[in-house]
Amino acid sequence: MKPTIVLVHGAFAESASWGGVIQRLLDDRYPVIAAPNPLRSLSGDAAVVSSILSTIEGPVVLVGHSYGGAVISNAAVGHDHVKALVFVAAFAPEAGESIGALSGKFPGSTLGETLQEVPLPDGTVDLYIRQEKFHKQFAADVPAERAAIDAAAQRPLNTTALNEGSGEPAWKSVPSWFVYPELDYNIPLAAHRFMAERAGARAAVELTGASHAVPASEPVAVAELVLDAARSIG
Repeated sequence: MKPTIVLVHGAFAESASWGGVIQRLLDDRYPVIAAPNPLRSLSGDAAVVSSILSTIEGPVVLVGHSYGGAVISNAAVGHDHVKALVFVAAFAPEAGESIGALSGKFPGSTLGETLQEVPLPDGTVDLYIRQEKFHKQFAADVPAERAAIDAAAQRPLNTTALNEGSGEPAWKSVPSWFVYPELDYNIPLAAHRFMAERAGARAAVELTGASHAVPASEPVAVAELVLDAARSIG
């Protein structure tokens, strides 16, 4: 039985952002699920993905992009059939760390200055990347026409998700693979290298000249690393 590959998108994106990666995984006849990520709170979002994992029989490769990395780090806990974690330009927080704290741990992120705030009735705030800044900030190596569509379709990250500390992360016990871009303006390159080393990654692939939107801009490289992880567990 080939493992099921579960893909979890991050902030300012949605499940369709995995399209190019999904096609390559399906070409190799792997079962794939692009899981919804509500982007509301880390614990709540992880619970949603955990519920999906509970319905899957057989081994799973769990993949997260950006904030989705924090989600998979929490969602995999308690699921022994999750055999590999793949972090795609993604956060891999330690227990108690928030993605907000991790993104500011090293210099280089320009995300904060591009954000638009939308206050909600519950006192929290939804964060969007301003559409006119989306291409340069998030997806500089994606054609402008595609970036404009993605900017219009982006889903916001709630401030609760930004600031909530992680639980004890699954990457401490589950093998991990990392792929990240050289020119990531959301998560500094130094942070990616730090997280991959801290997690004891089996592989850490750095994509020269790539932007944060690597599922869209580098689907072949992303799919190959996911397949490497899948093959390692049979």
